[in-house]
Amino acid sequence: MGRSWACVVALILLGAIGCATQPRGRILGGSEAQAHALPYMASVQVNGSHQCGGFLVNEYWVMSAAHCWDNETQLQVLLGAHSLSQPEPSKRLYDVLRAVPHPGSGSDTIDHDLLLLQLSEKVELGPAVQPLPWQHDARLLEAGTMCDVAGWGVTSYAGSRPDRLQYLSRPVMDRATCNHRLYHDGTITEHMLCVESNRRRDSCKGDSGGPLVCGGVAEGVLTTGSRVCGNPKKPSIFTRVSTYVDWIRSVVNENATVSPAE
Repeated sequence: MGRSWACVVALILLGAIGCATQPRGRILGGSEAQAHALPYMASVQVNGSHQCGGFLVNEYWVMSAAHCWDNETQLQVLLGAHSLSQPEPSKRLYDVLRAVPHPGSGSDTIDHDLLLLQLSEKVELGPAVQPLPWQHDARLLEAGTMCDVAGWGVTSYAGSRPDRLQYLSRPVMDRATCNHRLYHDGTITEHMLCVESNRRRDSCKGDSGGPLVCGGVAEGVLTTGSRVCGNPKKPSIFTRVSTYVDWIRSVVNENATVSPAE
């Protein structure tokens, strides 16, 4: 009997360790998206492997999260994909001409976690590849507003990765509540917004950099942070794109004269 209980305790401890070390930034408890129904979605890749999510801003630019790039790694962007591995007529991998992280971002902070990627050539648009409008008006979303997140991040506590795009709808959380000491304890700034999570449905790594889409408009970009996915006391955090309108425009417009290879 003593040995049996010891085994049970060991399994419980191992399970706790496994949960505590789960990668951050995944869709947990989502569903497979309809193929190419989210034509703005981008897979930001390193050496042919999915690293983070992102979304197409226009025919030359993709937006993602700054923590997805280490200032040295060469990134590529896959557009028009539903399956990461299977051949699809709409899929195309683009080289990145220039990666521009927000100057206030850094490895030791979740502030200003935005990254703009200038592609090496003009994107060929079609039914499976389309830009996503992003929010220019710095209005606050009402608590309870339902928004969508999507990505190719891991889908279970066992760390299994999907080959096909997954999506999830979750309600926005009011900032004051998210800043409560039981949640993120004052760390959520005016540049961030929170989305509710629970043990079965959450977004967190692999999905980082992907957009929070509310009413067909990108309101935020999924960031990271000291949180374990599926923890209802640690809502997912997004960077509010509407508070960075001037910076986004300045980067895109400044580099509009840089002509990628046609």
